[in-house]
Amino acid sequence: MSAEYNDTTLAHIRDVISRLQSPIPDVSTLLPLLASPLASLGLLPPRFRKYVLSPLPSEAFDVPRYAPLLQRALLEHVIPVWEPVLVQENAYDLVEQYFCPDTISFASATARQLALYAYSTLLSVPLKDCSLRLLAKLVKGYPVDVLHAVVFSHRSNTSSSRYSVSWEDCVRNVVAVPVKVANYMGERRDVPNALEHGPYFRDVSVRTEHLIFSSRTERSQERASSIAYLLAKLVNVGIFPASPPALPAQPSFFQATLPLIRNRMQHDDSEGYSAIWAKLLSLVPSSLTLRSILTSLFSHLTPIPSGLDGSLRTRAVIKREASLVRSLVGALKSDNSELVECFSAVALGRTWEEGHARIFACWAAGGHKGERTREGLDILLSKAMDIWTDADHIRHSLLSQHKSISCTRPGALPPFVQSISTYISHLDPSVRRCGMLVAEEVARAAGKSLNFGEWDGDDQGRAWCRQLRELTQACDVDVDEQPEELETIPAPELQPVVEDSAPQPAKAKATMVVLTAEHDSDDSLTGYASPASSRSPSPTPSELEEIEHDPTLRVGVKKVPRPVYLAQLGELIRPTSGLQGGDEQVTATKIEVALDVAEELIRRKSGYGTELEENAVNLVHGFVGLQDNYDLEGFDQKRQAALNALVACCPRKAAPSIIEEFFRNQYSTDQRFVMLNALALGARELASLPVPELPGRLALPKEKVAFPSKRLPPAQHEKYLTAGDQLRTSDPVGLLLEGISQEAIDKGKEATAEKLPEFVRERSLRVRPSSKVAEVRNDPSSTRAALMQQLVGPQHPKRTTFTEVAAEFFICPFIHRFWLFLRDEQTREERTAHQPVLHRYRGAGTGLVLSALVLGRFLETLAVLVHAARNAREWLAVIAPDALELALTLGTRPLSRGEGADDVDADSEDTASAGRSGENKQNKEAALLTAALELAVIVLDGCLDLDGGRSLGLEHTALLLGTGEWAEKVFKALEDGQKVLGGGGKQEVRLRRAAAGVILKVDELTTKWRRSMVDLV
Repeated sequence: MSAEYNDTTLAHIRDVISRLQSPIPDVSTLLPLLASPLASLGLLPPRFRKYVLSPLPSEAFDVPRYAPLLQRALLEHVIPVWEPVLVQENAYDLVEQYFCPDTISFASATARQLALYAYSTLLSVPLKDCSLRLLAKLVKGYPVDVLHAVVFSHRSNTSSSRYSVSWEDCVRNVVAVPVKVANYMGERRDVPNALEHGPYFRDVSVRTEHLIFSSRTERSQERASSIAYLLAKLVNVGIFPASPPALPAQPSFFQATLPLIRNRMQHDDSEGYSAIWAKLLSLVPSSLTLRSILTSLFSHLTPIPSGLDGSLRTRAVIKREASLVRSLVGALKSDNSELVECFSAVALGRTWEEGHARIFACWAAGGHKGERTREGLDILLSKAMDIWTDADHIRHSLLSQHKSISCTRPGALPPFVQSISTYISHLDPSVRRCGMLVAEEVARAAGKSLNFGEWDGDDQGRAWCRQLRELTQACDVDVDEQPEELETIPAPELQPVVEDSAPQPAKAKATMVVLTAEHDSDDSLTGYASPASSRSPSPTPSELEEIEHDPTLRVGVKKVPRPVYLAQLGELIRPTSGLQGGDEQVTATKIEVALDVAEELIRRKSGYGTELEENAVNLVHGFVGLQDNYDLEGFDQKRQAALNALVACCPRKAAPSIIEEFFRNQYSTDQRFVMLNALALGARELASLPVPELPGRLALPKEKVAFPSKRLPPAQHEKYLTAGDQLRTSDPVGLLLEGISQEAIDKGKEATAEKLPEFVRERSLRVRPSSKVAEVRNDPSSTRAALMQQLVGPQHPKRTTFTEVAAEFFICPFIHRFWLFLRDEQTREERTAHQPVLHRYRGAGTGLVLSALVLGRFLETLAVLVHAARNAREWLAVIAPDALELALTLGTRPLSRGEGADDVDADSEDTASAGRSGENKQNKEAALLTAALELAVIVLDGCLDLDGGRSLGLEHTALLLGTGEWAEKVFKALEDGQKVLGGGGKQEVRLRRAAAGVILKVDELTTKWRRSMVDLV
């Protein structure tokens, strides 16, 4: 019976994990799945107990076995989909309980085990923004000292090797947090402060010191070894720098912990604390690690402004620092050979100031009055003598190194006597006087007389020698009392903090400050007394909010749940359950909810399984066909943003679907413009090119519109300026194309200027700076890193670039589908050409694809796409000639029998002959001509940049020459004063500029390849 019961319980747990990994229909199904395991662990907050429908026994849930599986299922399947809904329902605490249990559950051993496994789970999956928020809360609530207590809590159940392996994994996870976060964030600036490199390791340093302090009463060798391993790991990641860091982003262990260490050394139980520090340093696995710790400790001691100052305060500071070193490192004894060797390498192997040399000597002497140790002084003097008597040191060391060694005052040994002559013969008088001073002081201590003289004056180190001689009259270790100003400030106590910080919008509370002032003598400011009003007071904002959320007043109002899957989003905007009928209010609410979450949901699903690819086509059809029948706020902007996100996140499905829908005759002009904007802006985003910010129909900058000299009054001027600019705000493609074409035309100025003698002479007189040539070296480390990346594979899904999909899914389908559409439309016109005028089919009617307005925007969008795809492999062979052929055809050939007849009277149209096609050639609208010429400019400029125009000039010579001839005719007609339909003003300026740009580009290309083009023309 017991075995069957256990099997049933385990099956229930596995079923919960399996259901969390599968699509969940609604939030009412999700909450019981999240609450049931937490209830069995005793971590369920009281307000969620109502969701426990089938409780699990607490003894049946094995945390080490099932906790990582639950956490991984939440990270990969639940949080990316349900996080906004859980935040909206104020139920995100259930998810956080699996990773960082709250303060109430902090004391529970199960809660700490969940936090321990949360570190490895969060870092083992690709990071996301939701993971960063959980990780930031986890590192605050469950730092490294808490994790150490979790690992070493139940020693009787696990072997010693198991403890060490678990602790090593835990330390690796703790140390790897900032690196993984930095790799994920890249150039983003919104890194949580708790996860930044500097603040994170400062907090780890403080918690490590707290762990050392809490271990002062423990006698376990295993516990001390685990802390020593943590210190060694911190040394490896650079938390023990050789000098105090200058920037806040550079962490330092002793910079963060020395105030706490000084404070703890002043208490009565400081002996145990000192003993654990000495034990930890003796257990450090490598002498190099111990050297790094000692170097960092010595460099973070209190700096001595004047190293030879003999005042009481300076001696007290030196004695205090020496006492601190003795408390942490221990006494300098010969039986601790590793400490002696590391100290000699650190203290005598690098240059220190005189103040540090005094601290070293005071520490070697014992660090306390009455506790002098001859052994420590003998060790220090012996090591100093080895360096002081070295001939290479005497000849080649810097003066600062000589001064530091001289402060230790080596003893009178035979090598010492021999090295004096070497010092005397030194060429630098300052170094020479260092040796002479030491010789005199050693002779005086031995009871003999030696005087070299030449000590008067302040130059060549004489003043320094006199200060050092005065300093040696007393010992730093003999200072009796420390001044009061040296007392340290008590450090605050550390308490583990677990914050309840669900990702919810912060509510700003307005505060009103009432200023009281004395009575003012001005009677004019005194109000008249008035009787109390009979009206009831107006409700406050809080009362209005309560009324709005009162369930008794919202009877009959159906709440539309927020979609969490793309299929649910598609159901809101494009229902598949029969006819669209029923309550209009519910339909409007569904569309509003769908538009509010569409862009966010689509971008969140990017790279997340195949859900976006499966639903992209349906969403394209839904958003393209959506109409603003309910006058929703921000409808156009939200719909445009959703379509942009679809093209950018799923280009292989969304772009062909939008292209196919564009050539259907069931859409309005506004809907077609939305499709074109989505293709252009989505392609720019894929190509990592700047995209114009269009949050709403905002006015353009005032520089875009030129007003006459006589201006309207300011109020009316702003009114009409905004109204006029709104016509251009819905045309981001036109704004992009204007800048792209201008840049392409400006490139031709350089080549044209070389042909004009006056410009050539002017340039020859200029002084041009020489171009800088930088050598590009092949870094072996970067090559090896790239090879390893290829072998291991990317951790995150590869992002699609526009060059990969430009030809196959954007430009070529766009052009080929247009030719098919044009063929079908002309065939329809031919079939009805013999019928009366009222019954003839017109393919270029208002609002249709072949109308000048839509066709001009079509060419502008194609130009933006062609420019963004210039680095594609198919650009020269396929994209450029096809786009140039399309521009030439639309700019020269009539597309419809009724083209240009919108402004012609109906009576005259009846008498018109069928041969008006020749006249229609001159009736191209200015916007269409401008767009076609700008597309040609972009194609020609790209060919010149990529291969100098070789492929286009030699393989498509007729197309190139025809384009030049067309541009010349257009430019000549404009110069002769011929009017163009829809021209004038800024449009005519753009048309002239585009025609001139094509002429210059064609001339530049043909001039370069004219000899090779002779046989092909």
